[in-house]
Amino acid sequence: MRLLKKLFLLFLPLALAACIPAQPYPTGVLLNQPLNPPQVRAPKVGQQWVYNVRNVFNQEIVDVVTETVVSVGPQIVIARQGVKTGRLPDEIQQPWGYILQDPHWNPPQKFLQPMPLWPEQLISGWSGFYRNRYQVVGYPDNDYYWGVNINALRWERVKVPAGEFNTLLYRNEMPFFTSNDFSRVANIRNEDVWFSPEIGRWVIRRSMGQYLWAGMSGWGEALMEDYLEWELVSWK
Repeated sequence: MRLLKKLFLLFLPLALAACIPAQPYPTGVLLNQPLNPPQVRAPKVGQQWVYNVRNVFNQEIVDVVTETVVSVGPQIVIARQGVKTGRLPDEIQQPWGYILQDPHWNPPQKFLQPMPLWPEQLISGWSGFYRNRYQVVGYPDNDYYWGVNINALRWERVKVPAGEFNTLLYRNEMPFFTSNDFSRVANIRNEDVWFSPEIGRWVIRRSMGQYLWAGMSGWGEALMEDYLEWELVSWK
């Protein structure tokens, strides 16, 4: 009886987790390609976006992050603050729409050359592949391979807590980049982004990553990074 009780207590958290539904994939209303691709809102000091950050596996809100433009010039600096995590690394674009320091992934990255943050042409069907190298922020002695394929999929009107927005859904695929963790022998990441030119930022961003250690036989055994969805709560 004591053994059964121990087994029950051991497997209860797993059973409860299995009962918690995952965060549904965002769905929107399909839109036609705009006759004239819209202009992306230009950056100004004080612009701000607030996001709920959810664990996709169980819908838990893991943080609420506020991102604020604090400097506009050759570089656009976006300061970031989490309710739970406190001060987060800055995002730096150079120029607007080209990422130089990207804090979205863990660890935060600083690219040797700025690269597009969203599709260079806001047109369904557009795609581009970019190779770069990155440093881990704060550790400039080493750099690592990074490649990203950006595919603009379609225009959708989506609804989030901040309102309804016309967005360009695009997909980023990062196949076989090099991790700063040398125990990882293979790495892939991908994300879907609903980008609103009206606000100059995404209203939803859903990101995941997988990796292999030495000795693993294939991607069926892959380990997962955090699987997170960012959802816009407010903006100005």
